[in-house]
Order: sequence, then C-alpha cells, then structure tokens
Amino acid sequence: MEPMSGPYYIRGAVALPEAELTWRFTRSSGPGGQHVNTSDSQAELRFDLGRTEALPEVWKSRALDRLATRLVDGTVLVVRASEHRSQWRNRETAAVRMASLLAEATAPPPPPRRKKKVPRGVNERRLRQKKQRSEVKRGRTGRGWD
Repeated sequence: MEPMSGPYYIRGAVALPEAELTWRFTRSSGPGGQHVNTSDSQAELRFDLGRTEALPEVWKSRALDRLATRLVDGTVLVVRASEHRSQWRNRETAAVRMASLLAEATAPPPPPRRKKKVPRGVNERRLRQKKQRSEVKRGRTGRGWD
C-alpha cells in the first residue's frame, strides 16, 4: 500500500496518526462501465477515537462528546468516500474529510455570549415604526369611505 500524500493536520501540529488509521476498500455503488465490477474504489477510513494517543485528552473527550451520534461501537469514527473513480483520490478525500471532522469536533467552545442592555433609542425607534406601520394598515380599511 502506497503512503498517503502527506500528514493530514487536524489543528496546529497535531496530524492524523497513520498508524492508527484502518482502511477498507469496496466497490462503489452506482452506474459504471466494465471497470466498475473489478475495482474496489470506495474508500472507508476508520479511526478509533477512544484508544488514540495522538490527540490531547481534552480534545479526545470533546470529540467523543460532539461526534457521539456518528461513532460506531461508541468510539470508532468512520468516513467513506466514493465520489471519484480512482481509489487513490477517494483515499485522499476520506483522509481530508476525517481531518476536517476532527478539527471541527476538537475546536474549543465559543466564548459565552454576554447579555447587553438594549439602548433606549433602539427600543423607541422600533415602537415608533410599529405604530407607523399599524397606522398605514388601519388606513387601508374601508371604514369611513361612505
């Protein structure tokens, strides 16, 4: 098996650990020519989040939490790619997809939103516009047009 075209970085200097990735290749679904029945071009990439030593503990727990619905057997993340006809390109796509999924899942949570008081002018302007709008709509009724 040829090596992947490079380390796929998750965030910072942390990359997908090639030793911990498991590849499986199957036939892609859909139409095709004579070639389709003989080539296993669909790539399936598996990564055991629970057992990995490559990710910092904080990242690992964050990812396990956020990807809980996608995990197989509670800890294994599976990514499939079959959009290309070549197995090599599908492998690249699957690896890139896995890295971006992990990058998203391990990202720190956004800072909490701080509530701010709505300025009085903003409130007054809104109420004035509402009143104007209601006047316009009331003017459209046919009352008083006798």
